[in-house]
Amino acid sequence: MNVTIYTDGSARGNPNGPGGYGTVIEYVDPKGTLHTREYSGGYKKTTNNRMELMGVITGLEALNRPCAVEVVSDSKYVTDAFNEHWVDTWARENWRRGKKNEVKNIDLWLRLLKAMEPHQVRFTWVKGHAGHPQNERCDHLATSAADGSDLLDDEGV
Repeated sequence: MNVTIYTDGSARGNPNGPGGYGTVIEYVDPKGTLHTREYSGGYKKTTNNRMELMGVITGLEALNRPCAVEVVSDSKYVTDAFNEHWVDTWARENWRRGKKNEVKNIDLWLRLLKAMEPHQVRFTWVKGHAGHPQNERCDHLATSAADGSDLLDDEGV
């Protein structure tokens, strides 16, 4: 099955302010019907990059069978990590950038890699706030979650 996952993350007062993610999953069933599912969540204290990662993780973890997945994100942090093979280098270098600097958000990068395992995933970057309908919807979901009242604790911050 071919699936497109659109994602966005948001943080108010980045870093360490409230934040949220938004995810829209679209796929067409064998009868040609488009299906859409939406997910969002908010955290009390987090960062924009953590929320960008959570959007992708949530989408992949929602899939219940192996799929060919296109992840569409306005986050260069996420898309370049895969398209420029940064993640491969980080993993090979024991999650270090250079000799001293540990990669940030290792907990989420590892969770994302695990969520990707059953799927064939490719990453596509889109310009944010440029009128892309699904990206705008994800932005709305993310900012609404960040502004919500039932915020979770982000253990990784």
